[in-house]
Amino acid sequence: MDKSSEPTLAKEAVLQESTKIPEGTPTVQGYDWNHGRNYEALFRTLLHSGFQATNLGKAIEEVQKMIDCRKIPLPEDKQDTYEDDEFIKRKSNCTVFLGYTSNMVSCGVRETIRFLVQHKMVDCIVTTAGGVEEDLIKCLAPTYLGSFELEGKRLREQGINRIGNLLVPNDNYCKFENWVIPLLDEMLEEQRSSGVLWTPSKVIQRLGERINDESSVYYWAAKNKIPVFSPALTDGSLGDMMYFHSFRNPGLVLDIISDLRRLNTMAVKAVNSGIIIIGGGVIKHHICNANLMRNGADFSVFINTASEYDGSDSGARPDEAVSWGKIKKDATPVKVYAEATLVFPILVGETFVKNHFMKKRK
Repeated sequence: MDKSSEPTLAKEAVLQESTKIPEGTPTVQGYDWNHGRNYEALFRTLLHSGFQATNLGKAIEEVQKMIDCRKIPLPEDKQDTYEDDEFIKRKSNCTVFLGYTSNMVSCGVRETIRFLVQHKMVDCIVTTAGGVEEDLIKCLAPTYLGSFELEGKRLREQGINRIGNLLVPNDNYCKFENWVIPLLDEMLEEQRSSGVLWTPSKVIQRLGERINDESSVYYWAAKNKIPVFSPALTDGSLGDMMYFHSFRNPGLVLDIISDLRRLNTMAVKAVNSGIIIIGGGVIKHHICNANLMRNGADFSVFINTASEYDGSDSGARPDEAVSWGKIKKDATPVKVYAEATLVFPILVGETFVKNHFMKKRK
């Protein structure tokens, strides 16, 4: 066929000449399995694999920046204790805020979170009521694996609660009630006799001290003096127990403003600030808003599946937080659009865990 008969308009549209790609632009390349099954090498290729693999690769780099910043010794003029509270003593050159929703504790991500807290890799936790109680309940009775397709009506008749494809028998909550009600009695007595002003973080500290189980996130948080904030502590089984307790033995008061002051003070006094948030809602905003008090976090990683198109804070991209002053203008924040059980263990494994065991080997 004569080239002169080719449709010029179509040819120009299809074969439009490209501008030159800037020198040094990374090329897309995944892992070559001919090198064998090497997961560490596989994870190194995430950055140049595209899509959410690239975002996970960037998140690994961002968390590593937090860790490297933590390794820098605190300046002498910053080695102070503020607010007269050992729980908010400045501990490192980069204060790391970890936030997660309750489903992360209900599932197997709990053990990854516990590792971080056990080895003092984070300085502060913000979670929901479920993020607290589900950890403690697991110390009393197990959560089971079920199916997303199980019928709610049948489960209700059987006294079994479904969290996605996880199953929690009602008996677990009965055991939790038997364990926690005497502790609420104890707290109320201390409030009356000693004037103790209970806050959600102090309640969680007490529960962590009393659970006496090393599998618990909050056992280690209490042991390592890592404050746990839960501004919606009544929104869950703990709230149910407090409700019942208010009839049996009324008068227990929780002060959320003191906790707000403690959390915001941690952010204000941080030399550098890093935030890692799994999920959205109140935990995401509570951490970001605390960092507004210092004109933004230095390092940020979000992991969730929410989109921004409904205007929700859960789905908001990091750049929206920059507009509010919750993340610094010159920061390099990352959002990974992914279900956290798939990616959070990889993120922690390639950063905190790797650094921890390299340090031990040295």
